Amino acid sequence: MKGTKPHMVQANDAIDKKIAAPSWLSADAKAEWKRVFPSLVSRKILTNADLGGLENYCIAIGRVRQIEKALQGGFEEKLVRAQDKAMTTARQLAAELGLTPVSRSRPTMRDDNHEDDEENPLDVS
Repeated sequence: MKGTKPHMVQANDAIDKKIAAPSWLSADAKAEWKRVFPSLVSRKILTNADLGGLENYCIAIGRVRQIEKALQGGFEEKLVRAQDKAMTTARQLAAELGLTPVSRSRPTMRDDNHEDDEENPLDVS
């Protein structure tokens, strides 16, 4: 494969301080926020624009845990379907936030290091 290998870059407007979990999140969702927020901040990839996605991810994880507790009391097909949907949503949002091994290994942006580049015919500079 020719061209520059893309590298993860830090967001210029990355959040660099602790933000408390929104008060309206469930206890399980707040626990997930507290678990993943420090990692996202330390990697300098979380911006204010990402907070809604993080909230949604935490809600989905919280819902999965709440449904699992309910299922331990007895099998209900409706709950199983709801849990499956919440798990799928959580997985998709986790990938968006770089919380999965695959998404962390995927480069998302290019930096200005062009040492492996061949001349780009579209570059007019």
